[in-house]
Formats: sequence, structure tokens, C-alpha cells
Amino acid sequence: MTEYVSTTPGLFPLPDWAKDNLSDLKGHQKHDLISGDEGGEIAAAYEDAREEVIGIQQDAGLDRIAEGQLRWDDMLAHPLAVNDAVETRGIVRYYDNNNFYREPVVSGDLEASGDVAAELETAAELAGDDSLQAVLPGPYSLADLATDEHYGDEAAFLGAIADFLEGEAAAFPEVETLFLLEPSLVENAPEDGVDERASEAIDQVAGAVDADVVVQPYWGALEEKVYAHLLDADIDAVGFDFVANQEDNLYNIQEYGATDDISLGLADGQNTLVEEPEAIRDRVDWVYDQIPVSEFETVYLTTNTETFYLPYAKFEEKLAALAAAAELAEVKAA
Repeated sequence: MTEYVSTTPGLFPLPDWAKDNLSDLKGHQKHDLISGDEGGEIAAAYEDAREEVIGIQQDAGLDRIAEGQLRWDDMLAHPLAVNDAVETRGIVRYYDNNNFYREPVVSGDLEASGDVAAELETAAELAGDDSLQAVLPGPYSLADLATDEHYGDEAAFLGAIADFLEGEAAAFPEVETLFLLEPSLVENAPEDGVDERASEAIDQVAGAVDADVVVQPYWGALEEKVYAHLLDADIDAVGFDFVANQEDNLYNIQEYGATDDISLGLADGQNTLVEEPEAIRDRVDWVYDQIPVSEFETVYLTTNTETFYLPYAKFEEKLAALAAAAELAEVKAA
């Protein structure tokens, strides 16, 4: 029988009190953003905020507990932005939206820093017996968001990013699931040859953890060849953004099949309208009606994108809706 798992792609909004406190503590300039060595009151504020968002997920009844990535001022670029081999330069637009991050310029040999693993160690203590979910940028997206001034060519740079993320993931505490977020596979689709290397890089990072690995693209659908190559990676699930594009995502599944597990982005991570749990459950049924797969082993029910775009109160409501939708789906399946 299919297991329905409620979760998120991470990158949560800060609680309102933490946003106010950290704004005062950190300042408002580029040089005031997280560098990886923060301490004192700033570190304490993030610790308190992490404890709160983990508690909110537990209260909502989510099946996977994410650390929240509240320190990730640079969104998916964060693991590079805090690395010693990287210089952060000017502010650049984060994909096609009104958020910005510091351009990470790689100027030396990349080595894993353990920054994300340290976050997860703390989250694991707070989560207790609940299943922990790790979140990382996928290697293709992280390479796409960064600038290389050291490795010299695109293939070498993607390989170095994959090595770096593999090292980060290998240091994780025990996690149940790893979400690799790959919006650049949609937003800046890899060309012939690069699509195969992107799949190999994802496979390499996925192999670093003893966990179920979900590759979550969003803001549309993958091009056919990109999707076909992604299925060659040794991963457990591919995610589909059914908020941004239904037709092309369905076509990919109908034409090329799918992994044994699937991640369905059915709630809008950027829109304040909160979906009813029954509506999310009905969308699951609708997907099943359109594809030639009778049953998946695991179906992840999630927002289509990160949720840091949302007001904090709406974010809380979205979590509750996803958890309730998974329960409804389980009851219907039984």
C-alpha cells in the first residue's frame, strides 16, 4: 500500500519575532549577512527560531521534520556563501523573483565545511524520535548560482560542486530523507551532454547518505531529455511542480515513467492562499487518474517551492494543510 508522507522542501520563513530581533542584531547591509562564524546573540536567536519551527512541524503532524534553513540568507547558495574557498561579491537576483543573494565566487579548492551537518545535529536533538529530513541545493543548481574563478571549465566546476556536496552530506547525522533542490534544471536547463553530467552529479551526492533521496525541481517542468537523464540517477523520487505546470509534468511521467516514489508539489509555496486538505487530496487523485502508474511506494505531499516567501502565519497554515491531506490520503488508500 502507498505511504503518503507530508513534508516541505525546507527554507522556511523566520518567525516574526526572530526577523525583528535579527534585523537589529545583524544590520541591513550585505556584509551583515551570515558568514558561518556567527555567535553570541545572533546564534542564540537562530537556535530559538529553529526550535520553534521544528515544534510547529511536530504540532502540525508533518511526517518529515526539516531543520528549516533559517540561517540561509543566500537561499540555495548558502553552503557556498559560508565556505572559506568562496568570496561573496555583489547582490544578484535569485532566479526570476524579487529576492537577492550574494554572488558566491569560488576562488580555491572547495572542501566540505560541515555547516549544514551542524545545523542537522541540533535539529536531530530537537526532533527526538520524529523522522528528520535534510535539505541541500542540488549540484547543478548550486553550480548555476555560483561563479567559478578556480576550476576553469564547466564540467570541472560541476564535478567540484558535486564533490563538495557529497562531503557535506557524508557528515550528516542519521536522516530519513534528503531533498536535493534543483530549480535550475528548469530555469536554466542543461544542454546536451551537460544534462547527463548533471544526472551523474546528483547520483554522486545521493550516494553519500543512507536515506531516501528526492530530487525536487520547480517553477515548471523538466525538458524531456533532462528528465530522462535524471531517471538514470540512483535516487528514490523525482519531484513535480504541479502548481506551475501540470501538462508538461504529466507528459514526462506518461512518456518516460517515474521512480518508485514520487514527490508532488501540490500546494503553492509562494501564494498566501491556503489550500484545503481535501483539495490537496483531490489533486493527488487527479494526478493518479492522468498517469499510467497504478501505485507508488511512497508519495511525498509538499509545497512546490521553498516557503520563505510566505508570511509566517500562512506558512504555519500550509504545514497543517499538508499534514491533514496526507492523513486523508492514507485513510482513502486504506
